[in-house]
Amino acid sequence: MTFATEIASWYAQIGPVLFVAVVWGLVFAGTGLLIGAFVPFITGDSLIFAAGIVAANFPDVINIWVLAIGIGIFAWLGDQVGYTLGRHFGRPYLDKRQGVVLTKAISNAEKFYSAWGWWAVVVARFVPFARALIPVIAGIGKMNYYKFFSANLVGAVLWGFGLSMAGYYAASIPLVKNISYFLAVFFIAASLVAGIRAWYKNNKSAKLAPLSTKL
Repeated sequence: MTFATEIASWYAQIGPVLFVAVVWGLVFAGTGLLIGAFVPFITGDSLIFAAGIVAANFPDVINIWVLAIGIGIFAWLGDQVGYTLGRHFGRPYLDKRQGVVLTKAISNAEKFYSAWGWWAVVVARFVPFARALIPVIAGIGKMNYYKFFSANLVGAVLWGFGLSMAGYYAASIPLVKNISYFLAVFFIAASLVAGIRAWYKNNKSAKLAPLSTKL
C-alpha cells in the first residue's frame, strides 16, 4: 500500500470533515510542533499532494479550494509558531549557556539569516527536514520578523496551496504531477541563485566598508 493510498483510506474511516481537519493539523504540527523533523513523510509533500488527489475523487464533499487554502494557512501558522519558539524560548536558553563554540555558531546564524535568510525560509518549505528546523533556527538567529513573515507566506503558498492543487489536477491529468515537481525544482533553484547573489553582495559590501572609512 502506497502512502497516497493509505491517506485515501483515512477518508473512508473518518469522513470528509475530519479528514480535512487531520490534514490541516498534520501540516501545522510538522513545523509548529517540530514533528516534521522526526516523521517528515507524514507531514510533508506526500500528505498534501495525496490530499489533493482525495479531494479530486470526492469533489462533492471536499472543496479543493477550502482544503488548499487551509493547508497554506496552517503551513504558514506552523512556521510562525516555530519562529516564535526559537526566538522567545530557544535563544534565551542558549544565551544562558554560551561558550566559545556556541557563541560563534549563533553569530554565524545571525549573519546567515541577515544575508539570505529570506530565501532559506522559502527553499526550506520544499526540503523535508529543513522545513521543520529552519523556522526555529531563524528565530534563534533573530532573523528580521517582517522578512521571515513575508518569506514564510511565499513558501506556504507555493508549497501548501500549490502542491495540493497539483495533486487535485494530477488525478485527472497525470502530467500535472511531473510539472509540479519541475516547478518546485525551478523555484528552489531560482531561490538559491537569488540567495547566493544576495550573500555575495552582502559579503562584497562588508569588504568595501573598511576601505570607505579609510578614505
